[in-house]
Amino acid sequence: MSRTVTKSARRADARHNLEKIVDAAITCLARDPDASVIEIARAAGVGRVTLYGHFPSRDALIEAALTRLLHDGDEVLGELDLTGDPREALRGLIASSWLLIAQSSAVLEAAQSSLPPGRVRDLHAKPEQRVGELIARGQADGVFRQDLPADWLASALHHIIKGAATDVAGGRLDRSDAPRLIAETILGAYAPVARG
Repeated sequence: MSRTVTKSARRADARHNLEKIVDAAITCLARDPDASVIEIARAAGVGRVTLYGHFPSRDALIEAALTRLLHDGDEVLGELDLTGDPREALRGLIASSWLLIAQSSAVLEAAQSSLPPGRVRDLHAKPEQRVGELIARGQADGVFRQDLPADWLASALHHIIKGAATDVAGGRLDRSDAPRLIAETILGAYAPVARG
């Protein structure tokens, strides 16, 4: 009986360490996409041996951090009602997810320099599909401009969110104002072009 309890305690301790390491990786990589394994282990309060016991390489750790952020984002986005007016759906999407997207951009930067491009694309497929489908629906409904590709409009959204996160971090933008400013900027950019 005591051997079973000890094994369970060790497994719980290992799961706790794994969570601490991934949390620390997200925090450290958000500050510096080049953060080292030593910095991440220190921030997690574990030794390098413990970290390497869970993740055989820095690349594996970066992939785990990005996977966690994308999973968290997917949970938020999965609860959103993206039906109805595409403009209002886009406002809701921005309000609910801009901070998660902003936080993941530095981890994404680290992943892009560490992981094969195909792997990064695979990890992002579901969130990109959700945004792409919303933009395409807005284009089909005539409320988003049709003269630019949906992928380009999605990329513009990503860059505006990343810029807003940089401004919030630099003290140039109040965090509470960011969702409104992002939405107004993007909806202005997405508005159909009047032909005259």
